[in-house]
Amino acid sequence: MNERMERDLVIIGGGPAGLAAAVAAAENGIDPSDILILEREPELGGILLQCIHNGFGIHRFGEELSGPEYAARFAKRVEELNIPSMLSTMVLTLEQGENGRKEITAVSSANGLTEISAKAVVLAMGCRERNRGALNIPGTRPAGIYTAGAAQKFVNIKGYMPGKKVVILGSGDIGLIMARRMTLEGAKVQAVAELLPYSGGLSRNIQQCLRDFDIPLLLSHTITKVHGKERVEGVTISEVDERRNPIPGTEQFIECDTILLSCGLIPENELTRQAGIALDPVTGGAAVSESRETGMAGVFAAGNVLHVHDLVDFVSEEAEMAGKSAARWLKGETAEAELQMPVRPEGVIRYVVPQTLSLPQKEDVRLFFRVGQVVEKVNIIVSCGDKQLYKGAKQKVLPGEMESVTVKASALEGLTGEQITVKLEKR
Repeated sequence: MNERMERDLVIIGGGPAGLAAAVAAAENGIDPSDILILEREPELGGILLQCIHNGFGIHRFGEELSGPEYAARFAKRVEELNIPSMLSTMVLTLEQGENGRKEITAVSSANGLTEISAKAVVLAMGCRERNRGALNIPGTRPAGIYTAGAAQKFVNIKGYMPGKKVVILGSGDIGLIMARRMTLEGAKVQAVAELLPYSGGLSRNIQQCLRDFDIPLLLSHTITKVHGKERVEGVTISEVDERRNPIPGTEQFIECDTILLSCGLIPENELTRQAGIALDPVTGGAAVSESRETGMAGVFAAGNVLHVHDLVDFVSEEAEMAGKSAARWLKGETAEAELQMPVRPEGVIRYVVPQTLSLPQKEDVRLFFRVGQVVEKVNIIVSCGDKQLYKGAKQKVLPGEMESVTVKASALEGLTGEQITVKLEKR
């Protein structure tokens, strides 16, 4: 079967970003029947469906929800608005077609090959975990090595326990949460080893998932050997120097039958790259303007496919921005920018999203950024040439926690410099 259809707006991904973008587009004047959500899993909700712990929705709803509860609120709204979706559907290609339309090829067992012509697209594909092949861990190749997200799905969705004695490599949020989850399910988490001198997770997760359960966190440590033939039998962990090289003589053997990898997330941007859309080399996501529009007109991006977020509340907020912007674009309400001003990070700031601002700007702009190291007692300064656009004090900034500042629209009036810079200044 080879079906062809046309839609005003196609949203690729039915996780928290895709759902929020679809709702925002419908609430901003796009006919719900002209919106289509494409999702490769058999139900809407994305990664939230396996995140059964609480802590979601504090900013958004003012209460603590589990992942499925948070997803259900948006899925219910999608259902109320009668926004159609195609589930168990894999998007294969995204291309720029004739007359500015976007040509999408998708495949599913129910519909076969489907060709969709869209006026606008929102990219909301989320991200994937960095696996063992990307980490070059030496040693044998036994069973028992999983990404933390795969183990989370085994335990929370399938009801399987991956193992009984666990070592976790990396201190990302999923790894920290799985340290607690495995402990609650009866496993013994021997240690969490982190290559860097600081944790990559939220401070609250360090406290609630490790310290509250007396699980040791070994900073500046990594796995230098995996032991075992058929099944993991243990690991050798070594301390590393400032260049992240193992220090001879610091090796210690830890017995375990399972290794969980929590070594970072990679935005899922194969489609974006294939479409010829420019990517930011640091975030791994598309370079976007304040409306979350990419370098291809009418294609917007939001959520973890754009840059990795800590909190789903901010994913939803950003996706609503993308959905609203897509609606404006489709209705021809987007004013032509007189100037596209680049936004650049300086010093320890690794990246800033958005990467460009359209000027003149009628609305306040929120800039998101991450730092590359722990810095205490700083001022966050946003400037353009000699003009200071924002200054705010911060007691401490951490690589594991995304920061944001809001620049007033009035401060962006009459800018004449070459770029806007975001930097930290010690107090």
